[in-house]
Amino acid sequence: MTSFSDLGLAESLLRALRAQNYTTPTPIQEQSIPILMQGADLLGIAQTGTGKTAAFALPLLHRMQENRVFAAPRCAQILVLAPTRELAVQIAESFKTYGKYIDASVACIVGGMSFGPQIKAMSRGVDVLVATPGRLLDHMQSGYVKLDQTHCVVLDEADHMLDLGFVLPVRKIMSKMPRTRQTLLFSATMPKEIAALADEFLHKPQKVSVAPVAATADRVAQQVIMVDAGAKATLLAQMLAQPEFSRTIVFTRTKRGADRVSKSLDQAGISSAAIHGNKSQGQRQAALDGFKSGRARVLVATDIAARGIDVSGVSHVINFELPDVPESYVHRIGRTARAGKEGQAISLVENAERHLLRAIERLTRQEIPMDDKRSEAERHKVGPRPDAKRPQRGGGGRPHAGKPGGHAGHGRPQEGRRPEGSGPARHAQGARPAGDGRPQKRAFRGSRPQHAGAGA
Repeated sequence: MTSFSDLGLAESLLRALRAQNYTTPTPIQEQSIPILMQGADLLGIAQTGTGKTAAFALPLLHRMQENRVFAAPRCAQILVLAPTRELAVQIAESFKTYGKYIDASVACIVGGMSFGPQIKAMSRGVDVLVATPGRLLDHMQSGYVKLDQTHCVVLDEADHMLDLGFVLPVRKIMSKMPRTRQTLLFSATMPKEIAALADEFLHKPQKVSVAPVAATADRVAQQVIMVDAGAKATLLAQMLAQPEFSRTIVFTRTKRGADRVSKSLDQAGISSAAIHGNKSQGQRQAALDGFKSGRARVLVATDIAARGIDVSGVSHVINFELPDVPESYVHRIGRTARAGKEGQAISLVENAERHLLRAIERLTRQEIPMDDKRSEAERHKVGPRPDAKRPQRGGGGRPHAGKPGGHAGHGRPQEGRRPEGSGPARHAQGARPAGDGRPQKRAFRGSRPQHAGAGA
């Protein structure tokens, strides 16, 4: 079995990995690290939960240490672009963890937070800058960030960036970088739009692909409970009152719905916190911290959090409402059963959501076991369950083996009717898309314990 020491990483990085009890690389890490240590461009197709943050952070830190050059004021040697604030913060923390013994300086620039500390962080220059596209453009246009000395750029969750309308900001950012650079593009799926971006930004890239697209996590036991629409809140509270629901994420379709569910749980005596795009970054971070520490047993979230939450020990994911885009279901349930543990995903489905359930079962090629708690009147409204496409492998509805799948680069952000906004107040340009970017027209439609960054 391959170990991290077999990959030729610097001793300072191996020391940091040992401190985290990481010894064996995941498939995406084992394949990507040698390629990136040689300086090649890379197109990586990997779902969330496969450890891809470490797959690019470790070799980039290794190369930086080998050719240590301190960044000029307001400059960064490595730039990582992420679609959401939560994911950007998570990536920045990973770079700090892995770069602890080489004194890597890391800055994180995201919307929803004060400009002052971000400007100060960039004033002397940094080794690694992790940013969301819209806020980074704000700093660049104000002269606080320069990319003319950036020799490496990572586009993480590229399909999600396309879906949130960030393609134009990304193109503006890339145009300010040196032509000679190392470029990495990671995506959960490979639609034609991602292939076009790869052709545009990457030079003779090598390709690494792990885990089948749209496969659900193999350690997640899935269940559908058919329920009357008016009985959902009561059933949810009854379920969460049980001790086995020790750390649960509840997903809703809209921001207002998340607040409403969180309030009803608090009234039922169940500690919860809500996280969505109308919350400030400080409020979102406080909600995550409360969930991680156990002060809140339940985190109620919209799909902005489906790719950005990396919390260990999530016992259950409950879909209070099914997502409009079926790929989001895969990302949602991928928040449990991480780092080799098992988890459960329960979907509360009313009659009006039957078409969404069918879309999910077609995407994942499985029929999810069902428990029908509807009233007789509700049962007769729709009739028996329509035939779903059976799994290609046997197992009575068990999910395929593999890691969580990804967004197919189409549909709209699942944050309700209005896109999120998070840029500085001085920009009176209207609402911004989820993450923190400028408003853009849609350019496209679109266990392993011992694994480094298995939840990255």
